[in-house]
Amino acid sequence: MAVEIEMAMATAMAQDVLAVLPARAHDLARLRILARRAAPPSITVVGKYNHGKSRLLNELMGSDIFAVADRRETVALAEHRQQQARWLDAPGLDADVARNDDDHSHRAIWLESDIRLFVHAAKEGELDAAERDLLQELRADQQRTLRQTIFVLTQVDQLSDDAHVDRVVAAIRAQSPEITLHLVSATRHRQGTEQGKQLLIQKSGIPALKESLSVAMAKVPPAREHEANLLFADIRNELLNLQTAEESRMQALGDLQQCQLRAFDEGLATVLDKVRNDLQPVLEVSGTDPALVPDSFENMFKLTAGKRERAHIQIAYSRACIAINAHLVRHGVVGLPMEQQTSVRSLDTVMVAVMGVSVKYRDDLRRIFCEPEGRARLQQDFGRYFELSEDRVTLAGQLADGAIRLAEIAKALAALERLERP
Repeated sequence: MAVEIEMAMATAMAQDVLAVLPARAHDLARLRILARRAAPPSITVVGKYNHGKSRLLNELMGSDIFAVADRRETVALAEHRQQQARWLDAPGLDADVARNDDDHSHRAIWLESDIRLFVHAAKEGELDAAERDLLQELRADQQRTLRQTIFVLTQVDQLSDDAHVDRVVAAIRAQSPEITLHLVSATRHRQGTEQGKQLLIQKSGIPALKESLSVAMAKVPPAREHEANLLFADIRNELLNLQTAEESRMQALGDLQQCQLRAFDEGLATVLDKVRNDLQPVLEVSGTDPALVPDSFENMFKLTAGKRERAHIQIAYSRACIAINAHLVRHGVVGLPMEQQTSVRSLDTVMVAVMGVSVKYRDDLRRIFCEPEGRARLQQDFGRYFELSEDRVTLAGQLADGAIRLAEIAKALAALERLERP
């Protein structure tokens, strides 16, 4: 039960990392394998179909564990534990056009293995392009992770003579000068074993290959530790780089948000100052204010002094609204939020929502534009609609998403730290 709980916790922590770095799924799967410190070394035989991989494994283990036939026999990842090792026999590379077999081989080579036996049949001559590419990848991986690759030239007994063998060896070394070749013949080893001929056994190359494998297996524990440290460092650095980039992006967005707000508030204050100054001639009146004189029934359809004065006030009010609206438009405040919109499109403006449609009296102008309370209300109401404008909502959403992203990265870093603990 304790093991199951521990595995479930490790899976959950891995998911926290994958939520941020989905491309690291393979590395995290490899780390789960590396965490099994007591597990025996995994030795994978890799090579193309019908190059003698299964027969080689049987000779190395001294038992016919893996199926051998002239036709394609290995169709899935097969394994066997023996001689303090975990032996893996994968389908031959490119053996199945649907690439199902290649998937098994890929898992064995890149996920499961500590040591790779790269097998090439001598009768095929030099390496083909696919083999050269894979061998180069394996060599590069060995330099980085310390996982070892041993090149095995199999079926050398099927060549006509030693000169033919030498030509094949020379051709392969010309392709990959850095590799060490192990020339083996599973057939000679089996014959030597069955007939008790030690010279034939030695000539098969299997004993020398076993010695190389023994040396390689002794290097597996430190190699695993090196690879685990490498993968943890790579993932941690990627998370930290993402964190730094996201924090920089968030800082830039926050600065932009504050800069926009400051520009809007300061610009609106400047507009309101100008409106107040422009209204002073309109607000100054001596004696009785004609705008306050109501029209009589007789004057209902006549142009009176009161009507002219109220029209003059309305024009001043409209000009003030036009000046404010120009400022709003410059800052993207062009319409009401969706939830406030009505069927009458002409009313769906911020100016109408805040200012109304008209004023008639000088006291209205003073109250709205000149008194501190009125100006404060305009700053507050227009500021609220500014924050509800499309650009500001988008910016706020980006900041919110960034905060979520940073929280996910922090969670992933914490999970990675817990996974790294022995």
